[in-house]
Amino acid sequence: MKYLEYTPFERINAFLDQLNLGERTINGCIEAYSCKHTGTDKRLSLSLENEILDHIGNSPDVDSESSVEYLSSRSSRKTLIYLILTLNHMYPDYDFSAVKAHQFFTEETWEGFRQIFDSYMSDASKEWMETNEDSSLMETLFKALDEVINLAECEVYSYDPNSDADPSIEKGSLWSYNFFFYNRKLKRVVSFRFSCLSNLVTDGFTMEGYYEADGDIFDDMDM
Repeated sequence: MKYLEYTPFERINAFLDQLNLGERTINGCIEAYSCKHTGTDKRLSLSLENEILDHIGNSPDVDSESSVEYLSSRSSRKTLIYLILTLNHMYPDYDFSAVKAHQFFTEETWEGFRQIFDSYMSDASKEWMETNEDSSLMETLFKALDEVINLAECEVYSYDPNSDADPSIEKGSLWSYNFFFYNRKLKRVVSFRFSCLSNLVTDGFTMEGYYEADGDIFDDMDM
């Protein structure tokens, strides 16, 4: 995978870089990648393909409606591999080769993405409108994505880390979403991740701190 620079994304990334909303901070990043293999991608792709085929061959539920059935299609396996490679490039210090197909919610729709974005990014959108009166944050995002990836031809996926060890889950995280827009014709993937962190936690006001404070009070009491 090769990182691709696109000017339409720069304005959005600059705005969503540590957007402080008082008790919360919104972080967001949108990136584009070519599906052309670079460096170790080819070797990892082959390894992932073999692991997937072994999993299919050893599973007793090949005919069931499961990830095994989904991965019986070579096209689906390629898609999964591209998504895993994209994650590896997004977080180069982490290995996502163990990610399973069920951790990607397949065939999401733009409307599904928009509903989640509108629900969780409403305060960020209001902040955007205070300094950018030409268009809303959603309209700007849609235009940028359409220019780079052609949304009408995209498959939309969301990723559920399902692991506390995942690097996308930061200390103090209140919520986190990872979406991928994949265009087979362009052989291109756009990733968009956005999350919310509690400033109370990141500033050191953790639950552990509260417990310690309570302990100090109880020390002076007769039990």
